[in-house]
Amino acid sequence: MRHVDSFEIQPPSSATSGVPRSVWARARRRVSRWHRPYILVLLFLDFAAAALGSWIAISLFDQAASGFYDVKEDPAFFHTVAYLLLPLGWVLILWSNRAYDRRYLGLGPDEFKRVIRASVTVAASVSFLAFATVTQLSRYTVGTALVGTTLLILIGRMFARLVLHSMRRRSGYAAHRMVLVGTLPETLEVYNTVTRHPSAGLIPVAIALTDGYSAARGIETPVPVYAGHDVLTLVREVGGDTIAVCGSASAEPGELRRLAWQLEGSGVDLVVAPQLTDIAGPRVHIRPIEGLPLLHVEEPTLSGPALLMKNLMDRVGAGLGLLLLAPLFAAIAIAIRISDPGPVFFRQKRVGHEGHTFRVWKFRTMYVDAEERLAGLVDQNESDGMLFKIKEDPRVFPVGRFLRATSLDELPQLINVLLGEMSLVGPRPLPADDGDFLGDVRRRLLVRPGMTGLWQVSGRSDLSWDEAVRLDLYYVDNWSLAYDLSILWRTVGVVLARKGAY
Repeated sequence: MRHVDSFEIQPPSSATSGVPRSVWARARRRVSRWHRPYILVLLFLDFAAAALGSWIAISLFDQAASGFYDVKEDPAFFHTVAYLLLPLGWVLILWSNRAYDRRYLGLGPDEFKRVIRASVTVAASVSFLAFATVTQLSRYTVGTALVGTTLLILIGRMFARLVLHSMRRRSGYAAHRMVLVGTLPETLEVYNTVTRHPSAGLIPVAIALTDGYSAARGIETPVPVYAGHDVLTLVREVGGDTIAVCGSASAEPGELRRLAWQLEGSGVDLVVAPQLTDIAGPRVHIRPIEGLPLLHVEEPTLSGPALLMKNLMDRVGAGLGLLLLAPLFAAIAIAIRISDPGPVFFRQKRVGHEGHTFRVWKFRTMYVDAEERLAGLVDQNESDGMLFKIKEDPRVFPVGRFLRATSLDELPQLINVLLGEMSLVGPRPLPADDGDFLGDVRRRLLVRPGMTGLWQVSGRSDLSWDEAVRLDLYYVDNWSLAYDLSILWRTVGVVLARKGAY
């Protein structure tokens, strides 16, 4: 941590518009270009996926030759269409749908949404061409090729993203060096948010204050703080490639627009972090009125067709999960009974949707006298909220410790999901000691608690109570089916890594 008053205060420099070109020439050389080789890799993977999708479809169906041309008459032309022209068409349509735009790569669901959108365009284009040229297509072959290629492209991009995230976490490669501009509280809030997920590839390297040096004197900061510095010059000095304007600094009349003008051709990115904390992108829309861009915040989706689909996905997923995991359940039950005679399951009262209480199903991981021994361990609680947590809890027997570390103890909650008491994804289910939650915490009761959620993929038991509540509220306000699938996917990695589980 650094003290703000350890840095020399520089007098304000001349007008930013007078920054010499040599300054920007040096800055341009420092701008991150990680996306260029990454996009080349994606181009190769997508082309290969399209060619492989065509080969799989042709191999599966004998009538594949009736696709665009009769193979027996001109196999070279058919293979050119299947393995060259069609993959090139996929790449061009992906490009037109901005699936290679660096702003959507490596983070969030937008990249995958654009791949799905491109696949629909390819299907429509193939149908139009077949109609226009009166070509008899094999529906099975074309359908298999389209679906197979889409899945292969998505799998390839998921793999590429995993490699990118791994490189960012281990070496900081492919990351953006950010200079945060704003008041100290605003910039520190943005700092805490972007550094919480190293896989995002955002590394703050400096803070440029807009509210004066005296407001931050003596406060410890994780990165150097500068006051009175010209922002553009500061970016060059610290080797940054991104300027993040935080909170109220983005509301200065004309300043943001002038800063954007000054950055033209510099290779430095400009991002804005407005004071809309914990509101996801899909709920924020820009509504321009006479040149004034207004940010319109939509209401959270807490009902409607999407919620019905979520409930259907929960019931189907839970039913299939219970059937497939029945042998594993039997093995765990035997291990528990051998370790400590007593019940296999632990039933605890929890609060659920709209405050209704239910009893959660879990495999028992503690000795049968755990509740009696709790009073003597209260002073060792490592959690700052409603939950009682100890990393080395003496009440947990060895097999139970393994079940907790691997999250296998939570699998019986599929029963609660099947009964409609819980969801596959949702807020953390909390004990219903008095059945009451005050203040903002009550908002988490608007949806069903989940077997997994943002709290599990963001740290689990390592989170503070305030941070866990913040993540739960964020989920309630911003959930979607795509977000649920993303959390389920991230849960697999978190469980395998055994992070924050005890």
